[in-house]
Amino acid sequence: MKEYIVLARQNGTTKTGAPYATLKVADQGEVLNVAVWELGPQQEPVVGRIVSFYTLKDNQGKKSCSAMDIKNGPMPDPSHPLYNLLPRPIARELWDETLDHLISFCTDERLVAIMREFGQKLYKPYSEFPAATSVHHAFPGGLLNHTHQMLRMLEGIYPTLPYAVKVERCILAILFHDYGKVYEYNRAGEGLEDKYLLGHVYISAHKLHTELEKQGVDAEETKRIIHCVLAHHGRLEFGSPVIPCTPEAELVNHLDDISAKTDNMDGTGNMEKSFALGTHVVK
Repeated sequence: MKEYIVLARQNGTTKTGAPYATLKVADQGEVLNVAVWELGPQQEPVVGRIVSFYTLKDNQGKKSCSAMDIKNGPMPDPSHPLYNLLPRPIARELWDETLDHLISFCTDERLVAIMREFGQKLYKPYSEFPAATSVHHAFPGGLLNHTHQMLRMLEGIYPTLPYAVKVERCILAILFHDYGKVYEYNRAGEGLEDKYLLGHVYISAHKLHTELEKQGVDAEETKRIIHCVLAHHGRLEFGSPVIPCTPEAELVNHLDDISAKTDNMDGTGNMEKSFALGTHVVK
């Protein structure tokens, strides 16, 4: 039996009320999305576990099986050949190095102090939570890696921009833009009540707004920074309460989009359709 590692999991319920889960699994040669019928939300496997399938049905490229067809294996150690197929949170040293370099571009010391404080505080929770359930960075620590990718891209892009952009606004917005996801999901990536009652965009903006007011940042500057968080999805139809209308907000939106879409492509198998992107991925 071939072994796979579980890269992502999304739980659901059929029209008749029966539980199921969609597993994204991979071995060295392929990535599969498998619908597992009658698999309850508390049943194994979780993300990161090794699994095998006694049998898989294939209906025009759509893979499925029952919960009885899964053989759960161990959580792999670093010596296992599939261990590195599941992305892992970046090292603390790399996170700190990126923030330090970005801060070297900054001149607003009050905002720098907030960056330093939350650069320290956010590493641990971000390293434990996913950035999504399935679309992108859907693994424990995905929230950290997604945030870091955006910061790292900003690090390279900011010095090349031909117009005035206040980089402090971008850094703070990136640090907090998905903060609410630690309340939207649990560590396994399952949606919680706040995902539907409040949503991560509101939670993120509210948290940052509260901190900026507490630190005495003036109202106009606070408004410009919060706009970047509120507008980071770019379009109203993508869940953005407002559309980017400042250079900083436009930049944050594009960095978020690049990070999410490239990760989605990376996790989609060759010639599989990415429903998030609306296209088939060719590798």
